[in-house]
Amino acid sequence: MSFRDPRGRDSMNRWRGSNDDGMRGSLKGRQPGERLRKPKWDLSRLPPFQKDFYKEHPTTAHRPKHEVEAFRKQHDITIRGKDVPNPILTFEEANLPDFCMSAIRQAQYASPTPIQAQGWPIALSGRDMVGIAQTGSGKTLAYILPAILHISHQPYLERGDGPIALVVAPTRELAQQIQQVASEFGRASRIRNTCVFGGAPKGPQIRDLERGVEICIATPGRLIDFLEAGKTNLRRCTYLVLDEADRMLDMGFEPQIRKIVEQIRPDRQTLMWSATWPKEVRSLAEDFLKDYVQINIGALQLCANHRILQIIDVCQEAEKDTKLFKLLQEIMNERENKTIIFAETKRKVDELTRRMRRDGWPAMCIHGDKSQPERDWVLGEFRSGKSPILVATDVAARGLGRKETTDVDDIKFVINYDYPNCSEDYVHRIGRTARSNKTGTAYTFFTPGNSKQAQELISVLKEANQVVNPKLYEMFEMSRSYGGRGGRNRWRTSGGGGRRNDDYDDDHRRNRYATGANAYNPGNNDYTTSNNSELPNSNYGYGISTTSQSSHHSSSGTNSAPTASMAQMSGGGTGTMMAMTPMGHMAPMTPMMGQMGHMMPVMHMANGQSYMMAPMGQQQQGMQQGGQQQQSQQQQQHSGQQQLPHGLLGPPPPPPPPPGVNGAW
Repeated sequence: MSFRDPRGRDSMNRWRGSNDDGMRGSLKGRQPGERLRKPKWDLSRLPPFQKDFYKEHPTTAHRPKHEVEAFRKQHDITIRGKDVPNPILTFEEANLPDFCMSAIRQAQYASPTPIQAQGWPIALSGRDMVGIAQTGSGKTLAYILPAILHISHQPYLERGDGPIALVVAPTRELAQQIQQVASEFGRASRIRNTCVFGGAPKGPQIRDLERGVEICIATPGRLIDFLEAGKTNLRRCTYLVLDEADRMLDMGFEPQIRKIVEQIRPDRQTLMWSATWPKEVRSLAEDFLKDYVQINIGALQLCANHRILQIIDVCQEAEKDTKLFKLLQEIMNERENKTIIFAETKRKVDELTRRMRRDGWPAMCIHGDKSQPERDWVLGEFRSGKSPILVATDVAARGLGRKETTDVDDIKFVINYDYPNCSEDYVHRIGRTARSNKTGTAYTFFTPGNSKQAQELISVLKEANQVVNPKLYEMFEMSRSYGGRGGRNRWRTSGGGGRRNDDYDDDHRRNRYATGANAYNPGNNDYTTSNNSELPNSNYGYGISTTSQSSHHSSSGTNSAPTASMAQMSGGGTGTMMAMTPMGHMAPMTPMMGQMGHMMPVMHMANGQSYMMAPMGQQQQGMQQGGQQQQSQQQQQHSGQQQLPHGLLGPPPPPPPPPGVNGAW
């Protein structure tokens, strides 16, 4: 029985549709933040606050213009905006309070990173700013330190007040990393913080907010929940940070972000950080920031860390497992061998981890289905080096290896088992290595199913002065020739193009795209029965194999092999794997039909050809019993025609593999 509250909402389903895990931007059943009302701000009635407290050091103020330009050119810094202050070259030039300098010395930072050197004077001046920098650039400290100084110049919190500084991040891992930096530098000043994210109990987070915290680091989904429930408010917020804005937009968080920003006074100070500068991020900046300064570290186009050696292995989908385990053998012989392996789905992550542990590799995994205690424990084992191999999805690994946290900054290798859906994610992935001015190596398995990303990957490699695999050029040319399909029969693969590289469940994807055990593969424009090898037996579904007299001439025009829907397969019996064969190839099938005792159904296709349907196993048996005489008879009847390819009506699926951990295949 369901009880309704006075507002007419189901009180038992109060949290239904909320983004509880902070991982995905879509809310099910209702619009995000629909219960939040937009305040009517009257700036004349709002209490004033101070946000410009930067005192330029004499050395910085009197630095010659040519030295400033040389510093910016040396570190590839591009500035857009008016009245931009000079960069600081040492921590002393920032005029930071003693407790901040003490924390910096304790962290053993030698000098500000380029984004800190140019970003601190802007942020401490109270200006809005956009920072475009790759991962590992030191941007977390670039906005946390000004946040602490901003808070120290504001009145103390009173009972019922919300946070003064709000940092919004896309994932819980990144939010926790930011909290570590805030705790490290805010401890001496007694500035409190909390981390609000899904996948953890709400009670402790609510208690922190009710007691009062000056800094709140949050994922959009959980913060929207608390704002709607009245567990916190943003009336005192005057310092807003949107970290990895491009990632949040990619994850569908734009509605939540806009609802959150509506709750903050419009004369706030806003800092937006992103690794890329697409039009969606530009639009967000124009809506949220006023008279802002834009800082670009590195090239304006998509670029990777130049200290990373990028190795691209162009291979087939079926070769990836063998190549991965051979590569791991070489890596584990190295003294520094901490490795992250990225896979496309949670199921693939679990499968690879089970196989590695079964073979004795010290591997652990992390993905969206893991509870927060599991994640913390796995990251602890990985951080300590007890388990130097971490298998992860994109979303779950976001935020690992941040330089500013001195958390996991010794990752030496990154392996892209599955190439991501876009090159921005590729740059984020490989950015987990080569932290703190170290070097790293990124291995990537690139299959024909990824051919649509070949051009962008080539651009990233060229910008980083990397050697480009000639096969990658060849794949790019083929993708252009065949409309992004990676060629017709030149590149054969069981994988498709355009994959989702996140925590999407395999079952969801299979329900949407599969039409049987052997669906037509748009990635290589070929009919194949390769998926049968993954099934324990042939009764798991229908296997559809088609051919025509002109379909196997790879150098000719379009592939004319017909398709058959499951509704058309009514003659084969439920649970039996069927095959279609042109009537012109019926000669070797006659003995099989006699043993079966009945005629098999015939399909008449729109192209004028007729196809006989038979169970895969029995059809093959009939072909084998036909003998050499019938084969020669077929050759005489079809002289000049190409024989049936071995892959279509070839050997039956292999026997199932031995059971793995917990009985899983």
